[in-house]
Amino acid sequence: MTATKNVVVFDYGFGNVRSAERALARVGADVEITRDYDKAMDADGLLVPGVGAFSACMQGLKDARGDWIIGRRLSGGRPVMGICVGMQILFERGIEHGVETEGLDEWPGTVGPLKAPVVPHMGWNTVEAPEDSQAFAGLDADARFYFVHSYAAHDWTLEVTNPRIKGPKVTWATHGERFVAAVENGALWATQFHPEKSGDAGAQLLTNWIETL
Repeated sequence: MTATKNVVVFDYGFGNVRSAERALARVGADVEITRDYDKAMDADGLLVPGVGAFSACMQGLKDARGDWIIGRRLSGGRPVMGICVGMQILFERGIEHGVETEGLDEWPGTVGPLKAPVVPHMGWNTVEAPEDSQAFAGLDADARFYFVHSYAAHDWTLEVTNPRIKGPKVTWATHGERFVAAVENGALWATQFHPEKSGDAGAQLLTNWIETL
């Protein structure tokens, strides 16, 4: 019998931590909401939610030493998953209302305003996942996920020149324009949508993540 995986939902004041806790518990994880450094470092998986402004989330994360924890975990190949703004802050920078804020720079690129007739992008949408995606394994191409956002990463590419290093698997969605909906990059996964609010499809994605821990 596979041992239950321990997941810490990082509590830095800017995420739907209770919804994430319930969704992870639903798929069989042992979940704790905390900002405790040792617990966050020792967990099998670290989930970083995020809602609100990019700049505020970054400041809250730094105040809780979350930037240090994420960096240390990833340097050791320890799994981390970001959700919504918790995904956006993994990029190099974010621009909101003309204000540029440095992100965690795990990936190059800029998060900026979503160009669409209706903003925010709020509601259910399909995604375009790579055929070899682990995150979307077991899900139909017409599976729908719940989005709530006004900013996104657009036209993003991460060129990997070393043939021994695998490039990230990027999933896209469209609302007015194409934008990054999810990324799988070794130990680092992230989604722009909210899997914890995405019903059975979101539960399957979280199950797929738990199985990699």
